[in-house]
Formats: sequence, C-alpha cells, structure tokens
Amino acid sequence: MITQITAVPKLYIGIDIHKRSWKVHCATDLFSGKYFSMNPNPEQLKDYVAKHFSGYEVSIAYEAGCCGYSAHRCFESYGWFSLVVNPADIHRKGKEKHTKTDKIDAQLISRELKDGRLDGIHIPDVDREELRSLFRRRNDLVKDFRRIKSYIKMQLLYFGIKEPEEFDNDHWSHKYRKWLDDIVFKNPTAKATLESRMRFFRFVDQELRDVSTQLRRYCKTYHKEDYMLLRSIPGIGGIVACGILCELGDLRRFNSVKHLAGYVGLAPGVHQSGSNYKTLGITPRAHRLIRSYFVEASWQAIRADPVMQAYYRKHQGRNVKSVIIKVARKLLSRTLAVIKTRTPYCIGVLE
Repeated sequence: MITQITAVPKLYIGIDIHKRSWKVHCATDLFSGKYFSMNPNPEQLKDYVAKHFSGYEVSIAYEAGCCGYSAHRCFESYGWFSLVVNPADIHRKGKEKHTKTDKIDAQLISRELKDGRLDGIHIPDVDREELRSLFRRRNDLVKDFRRIKSYIKMQLLYFGIKEPEEFDNDHWSHKYRKWLDDIVFKNPTAKATLESRMRFFRFVDQELRDVSTQLRRYCKTYHKEDYMLLRSIPGIGGIVACGILCELGDLRRFNSVKHLAGYVGLAPGVHQSGSNYKTLGITPRAHRLIRSYFVEASWQAIRADPVMQAYYRKHQGRNVKSVIIKVARKLLSRTLAVIKTRTPYCIGVLE
C-alpha cells in the first residue's frame, strides 16, 4: 500500500515577547508542542523552523506590547500567517487565571491560535505608526506641562505666597509669568527652586508648541482630505483631528458605527439572563484618549448644532454624564458618515 500526504502539515507558534528573550511554544496539528527560550531575533526563529519543521504551514502570534510590530512584519515577510493579539482576548480556564508564567502564556497563545479562537488587532502601516509616535510624544508633553504647573502652584502655596486675583485662574499669561519671575524669597535657595521650575516650564511650553505645529503640518500635507473633513465637525480642532487620524487611522476600515463605537469605547455593556436585561453603562474596554476627545467635542456640538442640542434636551432630567455619552455616540456616528461619504459636516436646522 502506498501512502501519501493529503494535507499540508501545520505549525502553530505562540511567543511571549520580552526585550531580552522570547519564550516560544511550538505545536503542530498532530502533537501538543515544545517549549524553549531564545534570543529576541526573528531570523533565529526562522532558522529553527526551517531546520525542524521544513515544509510546514506556519501560523504565529504574540501579545501586543512594548516591542511593537517589527517582529510581526518580519514574520509576514517569511510568508507566515502572523497575528498580534490583545492580551485580554486570550482565553484562560479557571485555574489558569491564578497561575501566570512566561511558559504558560506562550502555551496559551499557541493553543488558542491552533483552535482558531484568536483575532488580531489592527496593525497600522509604518507611516501611520510613526505619525502616532509623534502624537503620543505630544501627549507626554501635555502631562509634563500640567505637572510642572502644579509644582509651581504647589511651591507658592507651601510658602504662603498669594497670587494676585487677576492671575488666580488656569491661564498663564506672559504677565503672570513675569510676576512669577519677580517673586522675592527670604533665602536664595527657594528662588533657585522656582527659577529651575520656570526654566523647565518654558522648555516644555516651547517643545509642546513645536511638536503640535509639526503634527498639524504633517496631517495637513499628507492626510489633507480627512483632516479638513474632521475639522468641519463642531468641537474637533486641529489637535483632536490629528489624534483621530493617528490613533484610529483610516475610519473607512470600520464596517459600521457599532464596530467603531466598540473600538472607541462608546458602546454599552449588557448583562442579560433569562427575562432580566440590564445595561451596564459604557464598556471599560476603550481607547480612552479618543473617547475623551469625543465627549469634549460633544459639549461643543450641542452649543453649535441645533439638532444635537435638541437631542441633548430630549434626555434632560437624566444623569448629565449619561446624556453626554449618548451625544458623543451620535457625534461618532456622524463623524464616520462624514469620512465615508467625503462630505463636510453640516450644522443641522430644526424645522
């Protein structure tokens, strides 16, 4: 009797990626697998597969994290099927939730990949990924900017220095900054502390302005159509439009408003059992920064757009936070429509 292979053998690789090492678990369609540790080098893994699993159809997956997508792009260049997965999407059995090691994580990824229960996250192209890094750098600067302002206010409060009434607000005018520079302390050490903080404040302020300008200029140049469409929406300014383009990418990739709302985090959580049905509010799984952008934009939309204002007033009497989330969901729906139809936002008119 002559036997022949009727199907291509398959190899499933799960990797727990770290900076200094990779924990790898290999399994085929016939046996449970083998675990080993290796240097963080895609070429080394390719050589291992070529030596021990020549002729296999390779599928590989690892968790999204600090190591980015460079490994994923290498795996795809080898002709392998590659997934980068959200760690929260990897199913764990009851006892596995209480035991976590790198070896177990690699085994779980391999098992779920083999069973076909893994869905990969969206991988941006290199251009979008590098643009997103500039936007996230701006967010880091915003945090530093708020922090140094708090430190300066804290020092004034600690030493009992009362601000003039005209400066007791969040706006740091040039006049207020000059007043800070002219403050006289009893000892030079306190003055040196304030001067150091003011130098850092001015550095962060200028850096924030420069990065914001670069971000807007790039989006206007290379993503002009979508940028101008987003700018037509009430509440979405230059930086928010850049944030949407950087973090969400091309909105046309979303099949529906439900798909986009689930990604942003403006979808409700639901618990249903038998005849009991309960809405749990917005889901905790979200892109928190973009969700906050749409919530802030909604406050502007209800001021500028009579239709959105009527929708907001329709729900008056309920919790204000819940109502503005409903408005944000509606604004998100209109944003998707603006991009997909390539039609600028039109302020509504009540009949």
